[in-house]
Amino acid sequence: MKVDILAFGAHPDDVELGAGATIAKEVANGKTVAIVDLTKGELGTRGTAQTRKEEAKNAQDILGVAYRENLGFADGFFINDKKHQLEVIKMIRKYQPEIVLCNAIDDRHIDHGKGSKLVSDACFLSGLIKIETEVEGMTQQKWRPKQVYHYIQWKNIEPDFVVDVSNFIDVKTKSVLAYKTQFFDPNSKEPETPITSKNFIDSINYRAKDLGRLINVEYAEGFTAERYVAVASFFDLK
Repeated sequence: MKVDILAFGAHPDDVELGAGATIAKEVANGKTVAIVDLTKGELGTRGTAQTRKEEAKNAQDILGVAYRENLGFADGFFINDKKHQLEVIKMIRKYQPEIVLCNAIDDRHIDHGKGSKLVSDACFLSGLIKIETEVEGMTQQKWRPKQVYHYIQWKNIEPDFVVDVSNFIDVKTKSVLAYKTQFFDPNSKEPETPITSKNFIDSINYRAKDLGRLINVEYAEGFTAERYVAVASFFDLK
């Protein structure tokens, strides 16, 4: 079940909002992607764990993601400890990704920073042979991804690199809007939140457009890296 990219999100919709266009582009380029949501988003003001599950499946199909799982950690209350690290390690070893994507290193929602550090720590620990894990009765082999990248969420974190996603911003937006209970709906009678405004939905476009402007393309998504991003030649840089 090896994949090229394994994307983690603290909540269903984090991955779509942070890296949806990049994922859609990589899928179009023939890469295999899996998503693992850490929680069911059960503390969300709108919707329920069940509606989020259905919406996550719809978003998965829109992006062309091959696999999606939910670890069922406690929304708002999970911590970065051995118990949670081992569950994330099992996912890393199960899917053996070359690249892991995870939450922003710092953000408005407390789960995003926590999820970021939890996944990052688990990526390192997953490469240690003396940590033993088992899934479905099968002993797992150690695995450490080559790179861990953090997508950008609410806060305008300065990216270490950006990806040209000019042809995939519409796919991203469609995947986000698959979460019908979570975002702008002029007919909704549920309470308003920071992500239910029309401005927030518009920000998907204008924030990507601003990053694109900086690299002379139409749209881009930004990421931070834990290690240097290496190239073989100056001419690999655009």
